Amino acid sequence: MSETLLSSRNLAFELYEVLDAEGLTQRERFAEHNRETFDAAISTARTIAEKYFAPHNRKNDENEPRYEDGKAILIPEVKPAVDAFLEAGFLNAARSFEAGGMQLPTLLSQACFAHFQSANAASTSYPFLTMGAANLIESFGTEDQKQRFLQPMIDGRFFGTMALTEPHAGSSLSDIRTRAEPAADGTYRLKGNKIFISGGDHPLSENIVHMVLAKLPDAPAGVKGISLFIVPKFLVNDDGSLGERNDVLLAGLFHKMGWRGTTSTALNFGDNGNCIGYLVGKPHQGLSCMFQMMNEARIGVGMGAVMLGYAGYLYSLEYARERPQGRLPDSKDPTTAPVSIIQHADIKRMLLTQKSYVEGAFDLGLYAARLFDDTTTLATETERKQAHELLDLLTPIVKSWPSEFCLKANELAIQILGGHGYTREYPVEQYYRDNRLNPIHEGTHGIQSLDLLGRKLAQNGGAGLKQLIRLIAETGARAQAYPSLTPLREPLEQLVSRLQTVTLGLLTDLAQGKVNSSLANSALYLKVFGHTVIGWRWLEQAIRAEAGLAKGHAADVAFYRGKLQAARYFLTWEVPSCHHELAILEARDDTCLGMQDEWF
Repeated sequence: MSETLLSSRNLAFELYEVLDAEGLTQRERFAEHNRETFDAAISTARTIAEKYFAPHNRKNDENEPRYEDGKAILIPEVKPAVDAFLEAGFLNAARSFEAGGMQLPTLLSQACFAHFQSANAASTSYPFLTMGAANLIESFGTEDQKQRFLQPMIDGRFFGTMALTEPHAGSSLSDIRTRAEPAADGTYRLKGNKIFISGGDHPLSENIVHMVLAKLPDAPAGVKGISLFIVPKFLVNDDGSLGERNDVLLAGLFHKMGWRGTTSTALNFGDNGNCIGYLVGKPHQGLSCMFQMMNEARIGVGMGAVMLGYAGYLYSLEYARERPQGRLPDSKDPTTAPVSIIQHADIKRMLLTQKSYVEGAFDLGLYAARLFDDTTTLATETERKQAHELLDLLTPIVKSWPSEFCLKANELAIQILGGHGYTREYPVEQYYRDNRLNPIHEGTHGIQSLDLLGRKLAQNGGAGLKQLIRLIAETGARAQAYPSLTPLREPLEQLVSRLQTVTLGLLTDLAQGKVNSSLANSALYLKVFGHTVIGWRWLEQAIRAEAGLAKGHAADVAFYRGKLQAARYFLTWEVPSCHHELAILEARDDTCLGMQDEWF
């Protein structure tokens, strides 16, 4: 049976040959786990994803949520799928045993979640949003808030959202207008409007806990005046029972190009003057709190993009193997049988491009998950801090690079199917439409590029960047043990060297106050930096593939050869192309910056 969600062999390669998942079991938090428990969790995830989530993916798309009588109506298949996810314990996969969780490493929980993201991105969104909101309350909430809201979320009775965007402000959170007035009882009364709130209304849980950004009356201007509030759909009594409906109104649903099965809502807070909210953390520090959930979401968006690209790749691969069409250029006899299209060189090019994008990004997403484990479970505070610095640097790449290039993989999957790919009778067009959201939400490419170049590179004296350069150099040194990897290693080393020079120049300009000219082409910088990181991850995979071939297991030869060929493609086709962008960055080209409104 062909695999449709992700390659189980590739997942095992990542976990046990590249990222050393078993090594995590030597740490105290994960000491009760082993490879058998890891594999059992993955097997359960695959089973539930295949049985409950994948079968209604198309129906979700064709029957998007409806707005009726102030409520969002979903297709009936969503709730059994989400309930199966909850019953298997995946909502609390990384939570401690004492808190009712599975205490899995984040690396393993992300490996499990990947199956759901591939099977049905829309239905998966509801529990994923809940996990992020629950973690936020756990980190910053009071004991009463944790008892009143967090525990029911852990139990799967309440779901969660984050409500940031407003109609007039978009991504510019400093301009939000939602207000929070303090009340005599210590709560707050919120008034405002939020849009594009995923999961903002649905019938899947008893209650929905909105994490809302708003401003207090004495708030300073800009992002330093934003506070964070819990605003439940239903109020919660002291004994934990549901109280009256809060003054939160579902104003309507947005109708999206893709990802149609997740409600995208417009919410009105306080139309009747009695929207009750609870301050989370300190006044005016809400954005720093919310960044925890936003960063989790950014990594989740990246992995979601990977898995939609992965699903399209696997489908087009299977199609190319089974679809006979045409003959090879050197075959002139029209009476011979057509060949499978996978034998055509250009089909191989498109499949190899997809493989290099999705498997490179998959590796990066799982690497980021392992880094998160390092931030909490490494032995010393210094080691944990270093892991956090590197993860912080890589987060814009984990979000944006897959969102751009795994979407390109979806485009190539459509091309391989030809006319069939463009029809709704085949799933690849839906994968593309679903994935097209990922370059937009949780910060566009432009925003991520400004974050990377304008903030993350110089953060803490460039500590994260220095780590990354050192790690890439160490990988290159280990690759020298394999002469066959020299043509792969050298283009990466050349790119890293030139990227360092360009980076130093840009950071120098920024330090001198040349902000607009330095950041004008930040999107190009993001692309080059991302290709550098993915190139590094492919060189790591290539080293492990060479080591695997040396062991001589005949059953794995084709797998390892495929890895090496994909690494060869990315490092010799994709990486050298980045020098064009670097030349533009070196020149501080002002073509875009200098364009005037009236010239368009």
